[in-house]
Amino acid sequence: MTALPVSLDDRAVLPGDSRYPLLRSTYTTRHSPAVVILARSHEDIREALAYARKSGLEVAVRSGGHGLSGSSSNDGGLVIDLSEMNGVRVLDRGARLVAIGAGARWATVAGVLHAHGLSISSGDHGNVGVGGLATAGGIGWMVRKFGLTVDRMRSATLVLADGSVRTVDDRSHPELFWAVRGGGGFVGIVTEFVFEAVEVTAVTVTQLTFEGAAATDALARWDAIMRAAPRELTTTIMLHPDGGVLTVVWAGDDIPAAEAAIRPLRRLGRRPSGGKLQVIPYAALVPGAHLHPNVGQMPAVTRNGMVDELDTTVQDLVLAAATEPDLMMQLRSLGGAMFDVVADATAFGNRHQSALVIATTFAPSTWATLDRRWAPLEPHFTGAYGNFESRPTVASLRLAYPAATRKRLRELKSRYDPEGVLRALP
Repeated sequence: MTALPVSLDDRAVLPGDSRYPLLRSTYTTRHSPAVVILARSHEDIREALAYARKSGLEVAVRSGGHGLSGSSSNDGGLVIDLSEMNGVRVLDRGARLVAIGAGARWATVAGVLHAHGLSISSGDHGNVGVGGLATAGGIGWMVRKFGLTVDRMRSATLVLADGSVRTVDDRSHPELFWAVRGGGGFVGIVTEFVFEAVEVTAVTVTQLTFEGAAATDALARWDAIMRAAPRELTTTIMLHPDGGVLTVVWAGDDIPAAEAAIRPLRRLGRRPSGGKLQVIPYAALVPGAHLHPNVGQMPAVTRNGMVDELDTTVQDLVLAAATEPDLMMQLRSLGGAMFDVVADATAFGNRHQSALVIATTFAPSTWATLDRRWAPLEPHFTGAYGNFESRPTVASLRLAYPAATRKRLRELKSRYDPEGVLRALP
């Protein structure tokens, strides 16, 4: 390996360093990079990229390391770790503008913003890093009310492959701002975002259980109910062989309105039951208790796909997969504010699907089972979410990045990263 420049000596973490075990892997994958650079500044990133070009090392960028895709580390390459670039600042409370470092985690962000009466719809786990989620999309607990995390982005600062630094928004380098919102990892390394937060600090939540999903077309009815539901309502279903658990989040503290909206959901399945609605801080959905090192402790493979409508054919295939003891099947409701943004306004181009189907297996011995159960579902998908795809195929990448999006990203990639220093395009 080419010798590290002296300027990176105090930022480099090499095998044998006591910090290396905590930085080498992601939550779902174990890796052995040649070197991890703990970046504190744009200059650190610039030096790391120059070194990667000179040495020919593959580059991965790690904000939190939680992502299901496992793409924030590698074997034998260079990892640029942004965990120390993690500030959270309220820039303008009246305009609800907040600056967030890419290395922050969403539990920390939610805690800081709660003190100011603000929140941002992020991921569904507090340990997720801001950078990985905010450059890919961000399908959170309030997605139907406030859209994707990228939809609340107002500007971003990034380091390009040649080491230059750009602050981008709708008026300054709009083509890069387009790319950052859904495909940011391909064109640069984002170090800080400015978001327009929302005036929601409390949400109303409960969990409903139901049995007999197959006998009563519960999943297809869930999808139909959610397509007509108020935007404040977002739900997910975790399936088991004879039913499921439905997590309900209402963006706000209006219990009567929330109860009216979920009443049809209480009748799903043969033997439905449900808990009492509770009002909790939004920060409690992504709490500080979620924070932990990511050291490959949960080896997993995840696949996903979006459907325009979850009809009974898709329902039956999903339920068949849920009978496998080592597969975890999940459904997430989409729509609402996510549909307000036109498909080509951001590099997240899937803006019309009603539901996201996710399958995960945790044992390598059952990866073949996942593939077998997933194959019949694939023809029904019209989109996918890149962050939930840990074994990407040509087909899945094309679903995540529609043809027009891929074409535009490739043009920007050839302009801003002609040597292919950063992550390769699908």
